[in-house]
Amino acid sequence: MQITPNLHCIPLSIVNAFLIVEDDGLTLVDTGLPKNEKKILKYIEEIGRKPNDLKRILLTHADGDHVGSAKALRELTGAKIYASEYEAECAAKGMPPREPKLSNPLLKLVFSLTAKMFIYPPTPVDEIVKDGDVLPILGGLRVISTPGHTPDHISYFSPSHNILLAGDSLRTSKDQIYNAVSPFTWDEAKQNQSVKLQADLKPQIVCVGHGTVVREAAHKFKFTKVKSD
Repeated sequence: MQITPNLHCIPLSIVNAFLIVEDDGLTLVDTGLPKNEKKILKYIEEIGRKPNDLKRILLTHADGDHVGSAKALRELTGAKIYASEYEAECAAKGMPPREPKLSNPLLKLVFSLTAKMFIYPPTPVDEIVKDGDVLPILGGLRVISTPGHTPDHISYFSPSHNILLAGDSLRTSKDQIYNAVSPFTWDEAKQNQSVKLQADLKPQIVCVGHGTVVREAAHKFKFTKVKSD
């Protein structure tokens, strides 16, 4: 689904990946679950590009539904993988960056039944990025430290296009933007700080891992407390 001429959303069952399309190559933000690589490559071909046009894979964090297909795509396309330091360490071990907080018996059951979906192979990261780095994408794509969902979660912001790629640091619902507090939130206070930081950027387009794309987004940030169990 095209969002702007340079940005596409690729829905991948339970999560979104985002494809930045530029003349000199493609950049993918997050990769979905393991085995999602075929759907991503099919989408690339559908827009008239080739697999080896994929030059970069930017990870927001190391949960299995975001890094799951990164290794396969790296092997198939030669794209380099970028991530923050701690999330890169987790990706290299094929492990989640924190344990969920599951005190509710029903949630424990659901997690036990679905946990295998999120297991991904050890995935080496080629480039470590940190807060304030600017990548040569979308007119200068800034790396924004947005911890909370995970310890070293990062988002990506293009000031020139006013686009925020927020991963799981935010969630969207009914054209509004919320703090994504859940049993998988590592630190709720840091999460709320990250939401405020991103709201202060006043983005016009917000793209999240779970939820719809929000346009005219600057005044659609809402804070809500969600129980974690």
